[in-house]
Amino acid sequence: MGTPETDSSLMLVSFVYFVTNEMAGSDSGFAPILFLSLVVACAARPLYPLPSKVSHGNRLPLQTSRPYNIAHRGSNGEIPEETSAAYMRAIEEGADFIETDILSSKDGVLICFHDVTLDDTTDIADHKEFANRKRTYDVQGVNTTGFFTVDFTLKELKLLRVKQRYSFRDQQYNGKFPIITFEEFISIALDAPRIVGIYPEIKNPIFINQHVKWPGGKLFEDKFVGILKKYGYKGSYLSEPWLKQPLFIQSFAPTSLVYISNLTDSPKIFLIDDITMPTQDTNQSYWEITSDAYLDYIKDYVVGIGPWKDTIVPVLENYLQTPTDLVARAHSHDLQVHPYTYRNENKFLHFDFHQDPYMEYDYWINKIGVDGLFTDFTGSLHNFQEWTSPLSKDDGDDNSPSKLLHKIALLVSSYKN
Repeated sequence: MGTPETDSSLMLVSFVYFVTNEMAGSDSGFAPILFLSLVVACAARPLYPLPSKVSHGNRLPLQTSRPYNIAHRGSNGEIPEETSAAYMRAIEEGADFIETDILSSKDGVLICFHDVTLDDTTDIADHKEFANRKRTYDVQGVNTTGFFTVDFTLKELKLLRVKQRYSFRDQQYNGKFPIITFEEFISIALDAPRIVGIYPEIKNPIFINQHVKWPGGKLFEDKFVGILKKYGYKGSYLSEPWLKQPLFIQSFAPTSLVYISNLTDSPKIFLIDDITMPTQDTNQSYWEITSDAYLDYIKDYVVGIGPWKDTIVPVLENYLQTPTDLVARAHSHDLQVHPYTYRNENKFLHFDFHQDPYMEYDYWINKIGVDGLFTDFTGSLHNFQEWTSPLSKDDGDDNSPSKLLHKIALLVSSYKN
């Protein structure tokens, strides 16, 4: 697998090769010279600045001029989700925020893991010493059987290795990376050579509070906020402390968001599930929590909503239907909209996008007007935004992608004339 900058450069080189090949019919030596010179330019200059090129003592700030690139469970389209490698890859690819799901171990250590069970994304089945740990619990009204994180200590969880969730994605990293803790996740962001935000979810708080007990009667939410404060996360959206250590706290449980509003002024995002799914804690319908009355209520506690994208633009037989007014109504209540989840594979792309993830990004950013996007492919979204951003085009860099393409067009035009 190539690095993201070389992958992007190769795309541009391919275009250059096509153009120069069209010009090769003449006996002029100009075309191959043009091709070679631009290959050198592409190889020498990545299509986005690598964080490793930035001094830790003078870290580049978080960009706030365009929709946020939210690395959903890290760059998990390439590397198994919620692992240190997936998060570091996402940072390398240009993520604004790295996103994670927070659960708990049996001994009350907060970990980064999406499912309450370990079955689908770890090698738990290979650990015969844990064969007797399988349990059946009620999870949001559904009897669920498996190996639950709350039945394993952190030391035991660290023996497991994470694997790719989807069989059609790269399997070469299966079994290479352990489960990480919330504190390890935070360290990855703080150690990044540019400012990178974190976007943790308070995952299944009712279930966790039922099965894990902390000293002094503290709740999961108390432990969660306590760790954030330990590492200096504080401040309202776009405040000076927030810009130094950007953070969005997310949850599908409105009561958790209201509760932690008394503990921290850090910005929060209310996640919204499919139209068939009631809220996990208050049993409210999709229609109730997206009503103007409810948006007016919840805006006192959150700065935005995070809906599943197919609820914003309904889909029928894999074709987009007429968009709803949810984004416009949220914006009218001064709420941001960060939909989930954007994935490159054909099976996740609606027919309208002709198997082109860039078309999907263009639609959601420029037509629907969202403020952030949860993506499994951080590099793709970053490249799209760099290639289409007016700021990228006018940044004074003569080797930016847009200016390189403009140079090519001028060269071709002058040659043909």
